[in-house]
Amino acid sequence: MLIREAEPSDAEHLVRFINMAADDLPLHFWQKSVGADGDAWAYGRERATRETGSFSYRNASLAEVDGKVAACLLGYPAEGEPGPIDPDTPAIFVPLLELEALAPGSWYLNVLATYEPFRGKGLGSALLVYAEEVARRTGCGTISLIAEDTHPDALRLYAAKGYREIARRPVVKGDWHVDAKEWILFAKSVG
Repeated sequence: MLIREAEPSDAEHLVRFINMAADDLPLHFWQKSVGADGDAWAYGRERATRETGSFSYRNASLAEVDGKVAACLLGYPAEGEPGPIDPDTPAIFVPLLELEALAPGSWYLNVLATYEPFRGKGLGSALLVYAEEVARRTGCGTISLIAEDTHPDALRLYAAKGYREIARRPVVKGDWHVDAKEWILFAKSVG
């Protein structure tokens, strides 16, 4: 296995991974952003190739197995002092922002996802170890992440790797169709 930094040409993989990790919430948001006739996947790819912003290839690393992209880690330092949530923020995102604000100054692990054929082979564990190295390099003594209550394999992995539950918030669904009922914030000290 090789872990490498993502490049703009990896945008197709990045949109698939972020969408997989959040049960189609990104695709749902992208479709709303481009309208019924717009290409949501193209909008997501455009966002992934940006030089700045949280969902940028610059914040992502990919694991390859035999030269094939197999898994993704995307994260970045969280704000040290989060401000108030903008009143115009769509309700669907408010619980996530509330949870993120409970882990100020952490290295926020936004996406950890593996393509189906590569699951159960230790890639998630390897990327979590890599995330700890990145967090330390960026001066963050803690890693935080948010998971849905419907991802039992991920929840077991985080618990096994020393992440502890900090808080929960109910999932606001609106017209997003998902089985999840709660978002769960986890954190781990890596200092």
